[in-house]
Amino acid sequence: MIGLVLRRLAQGVPTLFAVVAVSFFLMRLAPGGPFDLERPLSPAAMENLRKVFGLDRPLIAQFGGYLAALAQGDLGPSFSFRDRSVAGLIAQGLPVSATLGALALALSAVLGIGLGTLAALRQGGAVDRVIGLTAALSLSLPSFVVAPLLQIAFGLTLRWLPLSGWEAGSPSHLVLPVLTLALPQVGALARLTRTSLAEALRMQPVRTMRSLGLPPGRVTRHTLRGALLPVVAYLGPLAAALLTGSVVVETIFGLPGIGRYFVEGALNRDYTLVMGVVLLVAALVIVLNLAADLACAWLDPRLRVAR
Repeated sequence: MIGLVLRRLAQGVPTLFAVVAVSFFLMRLAPGGPFDLERPLSPAAMENLRKVFGLDRPLIAQFGGYLAALAQGDLGPSFSFRDRSVAGLIAQGLPVSATLGALALALSAVLGIGLGTLAALRQGGAVDRVIGLTAALSLSLPSFVVAPLLQIAFGLTLRWLPLSGWEAGSPSHLVLPVLTLALPQVGALARLTRTSLAEALRMQPVRTMRSLGLPPGRVTRHTLRGALLPVVAYLGPLAAALLTGSVVVETIFGLPGIGRYFVEGALNRDYTLVMGVVLLVAALVIVLNLAADLACAWLDPRLRVAR
């Protein structure tokens, strides 16, 4: 197990370097710049800004300087949010995105795995068909459609919940964004769980346990542990995507998370802010995929021997 952790961490370093390098050069190659305003600055002021932020140096020199600062834990200053550092902006927005993502992940995992298990145990019946139809419907509706529908239903018509905004510690401001994030993932997890568990229930060892007269609940518990392997593997990248927030959801509901900062940074060509968010997401994907692998190895001891 320790060897698996060390190998994955060693593989993560070149992966992060590749992500940083590709993102750095793609941002610089995109049209426009961080100081291109509707009312252009004078050439002297533009040149002075470029010198202050080091944009007058060759691209390779800029990349080397960014890597040197990154090695010291410095993500640099923001180009569009003046007098603010990228680390400060991420520290401000990450708790919002993490809270939203963690709740959405928990809700989607509980509902998705529960509905998928129920559908697998009722294969071919009415319950299975209803759950399959519901899962397909939740997957087919994108977030920018679900969010306005929830706002109209619960915010404008029933007036039960606020339409947008953020108040720390206020559960009412979290309900609609969490539902918007979780609903598509509930469908995905339900279908994945149903397929994996239905296949596992048809295997010879399960039929043997049933022939020996073991209670159905005990058979299901034993089968579910192995059937959850694909679900747990899927939860790794899903957790990274949800914990870093959704660009669409945070924009629609006016939430001050890092997804919203990423959009503003991309529109304003804020190189350092976009790079900081991309680096954070890449690191989370690596760490959470490792956590998913460890969970799979715990669920199936055969994976420990193989690795």
